[in-house]
Amino acid sequence: QVQLVESGGGLVQPGGSLRLSCAASGRVSSIAAMGWYRQAPGKQRVLVATINNGGSTNYAASVKGRLTISRDSAKNAVYLQMNSLGPEDTAVYYCVVITVMGSYWGQGTQVTVSS
Repeated sequence: QVQLVESGGGLVQPGGSLRLSCAASGRVSSIAAMGWYRQAPGKQRVLVATINNGGSTNYAASVKGRLTISRDSAKNAVYLQMNSLGPEDTAVYYCVVITVMGSYWGQGTQVTVSS
């Protein structure tokens, strides 16, 4: 089992920045990749970005150049630096950890972009 704790969401004005954090605990040695998904109101949960053990990253086209995923393997943590935020980025953001046993999800953190 892997437990995840997310933090860093909140209200930000258009054009602003936020940094999300996610810390993993439990069977962290089984982690193959970490990432972020988001779910806007009335929409499906979609991929934002992932990063694997080798440091390779994958981004949704809509966030490339604005959002940056990073990982601290020593702390078993993954981060999402979000810049130039717009109203379309408003969603609940979920941390996900992919292991050989399956995927584990965080509880979600709300990000609201509004003036």
